[in-house]
Amino acid sequence: MHAFLGTRGETLRTLLSIPLLLLGLALLGSAEAAPSTSHFVEDMTWTELHDRLAAGATTVLVPIGGVEQSGPHMALGKHNVRARVLASRIAQKLGNAVVAPVVAYVPEGSIEPPAGHMKFTGTISIPDATFEALLEATARSFCQHGFKDVFFLGDHGGYQQNEERAAAKLNKAWATRPACRAHALLDYYRVTQTDFVKALEAKGFGADEIGVHAGLADTALSLAIDPALVRPDALARAAKAGPREGVHGDPRRATAELGQLGIDRVIETSVAQIKAQLARAR
Repeated sequence: MHAFLGTRGETLRTLLSIPLLLLGLALLGSAEAAPSTSHFVEDMTWTELHDRLAAGATTVLVPIGGVEQSGPHMALGKHNVRARVLASRIAQKLGNAVVAPVVAYVPEGSIEPPAGHMKFTGTISIPDATFEALLEATARSFCQHGFKDVFFLGDHGGYQQNEERAAAKLNKAWATRPACRAHALLDYYRVTQTDFVKALEAKGFGADEIGVHAGLADTALSLAIDPALVRPDALARAAKAGPREGVHGDPRRATAELGQLGIDRVIETSVAQIKAQLARAR
């Protein structure tokens, strides 16, 4: 008798659990069916991106980073992380833009014999012509799909001219199809070397401390984007070693708060310039 009741009880519990199971599956299915709200092309399905384009998101931001040494205190991929995050924030402000995957392979100087950053372990360099061809093919791909404006956002100073050459070549080829344009957004990088530096100087920091690579300014920008990019216990070593270990400046007093000054300027300037260039292109 007890065995019968036990079996019957198990059956009842199973029957009662079925509606909950079906509800859970329904909720899971609806969550999976929800379209992506991400700005990143690689997060979307092709149909989601097609719909986004049809709804007016006709601008593509191509973030360009790089893999290079930044002293003993910053990750090799800092430019990739910064470019991706900043492009997303710029796209959010624009409201009608999507973000392409980060271009992580860029010119960093001669490989053999090694020059510049290539003297330090982990830096990856590609030829200028290869890099420009990569940018051109990326822009052509988006243009083929119906996007109207492709913006190159370079986080590194060494390839700004390459961006300009690639955009000029594309626009010359597209002269007969003015609905598609390429833009080298040089102000995205330029503002980190001008307005941001002036803001740091106004707070009492000198040029030797601000630096031009892996110093206070560079380190502060990285801290503002992702503190995990910076190794706090290596800051003293970086300041002491200097150029011998790839540091031009003094990063010891860098903070996320200082870096935010630069981040705000990059976003504000980039959004304003993109809007201005879109207006001229139309």
